[in-house]
Amino acid sequence: MTTETKRKVLVLLGPTAVGKTRLSLELAEAFAAEIISGDSMQVYRGMDIGTAKITSAEMKGIPHHLIDIHDPLDAYSTAEFQEQGTRLIEDINRRGKLPFIVGGTGLYIESLCYGFRFSEAVADEAFRSEQDAYAEEHGAVALHARLAAVDPVSAARLHPNDRRRIIRALEVHHQTDVPLSDSLAGQKKESPYELCLIGLTMDRKKLYKRIEDRIDQMLAEGLVLEVQGLLERGYSRSLVSMQGLGYKEIAAYLEGETTLEEAVVLLKRDTRRFAKRQLSWFRHMKDIQWVEVDEGQEFSEIFAKIQDIIAETFDKPL
Repeated sequence: MTTETKRKVLVLLGPTAVGKTRLSLELAEAFAAEIISGDSMQVYRGMDIGTAKITSAEMKGIPHHLIDIHDPLDAYSTAEFQEQGTRLIEDINRRGKLPFIVGGTGLYIESLCYGFRFSEAVADEAFRSEQDAYAEEHGAVALHARLAAVDPVSAARLHPNDRRRIIRALEVHHQTDVPLSDSLAGQKKESPYELCLIGLTMDRKKLYKRIEDRIDQMLAEGLVLEVQGLLERGYSRSLVSMQGLGYKEIAAYLEGETTLEEAVVLLKRDTRRFAKRQLSWFRHMKDIQWVEVDEGQEFSEIFAKIQDIIAETFDKPL
């Protein structure tokens, strides 16, 4: 397929709290784009504060896709995101708009940009139950250690509390004798699209300060009440959605396992670690054009730089 026949797709990625939202809105307006959320948590309805979800008013009339599409009871998968994202790219393009993927979930974004084929390993309910039972008896860290022993790369990108994805990675290795990370790495990363991938990065200390400030803001906006409401509606702490950052720590506080102060310390620490994992994932992706963001820098300067990158990459009018 020649470049001329490929669909143009704009991508803005980066770690949590780096400042993707404001830039995405300005870019979408400038390039007549519709935004496809590349965030694994913003798909869940009723989980707004802890996911830093954009509000309808903040969208400024720009269409946003794959937000609020799932009940927290239902787990959302990379394969589902890829399938829906692929359809959206075609639909947005057909309407004469630019598909614009924005987010921080590396596997989601990479799978959509490069058309990953997912493992043919089928669900093995007996194996899954066995791993679940092991985790219940020995704890999340012990299950994570099982994965680290056979697939250290996947273990490094998955949080010990992400039981569903850990078990899936173990299941793939169990059935195929090939680590999931090897399966993904071995895929030919040739995109079906003409991509412009822009990554935002920031001095690590400044990013961590922004993360901590954002968490303080979430608490001021009512994060505790949001988590309490989810628990009262019967959403179990074991759900994939409730294992998200902000939800598991506050739920532990609400169940009397920690103080609020301890929960916040854990949340800030885990979010800093998450940002580090995000950057590690993005660093191994190819073709990303990185833009350094500094709070002392004028927004217009950063915006102009990104506009130039887009124009040069696509090399012709959109």
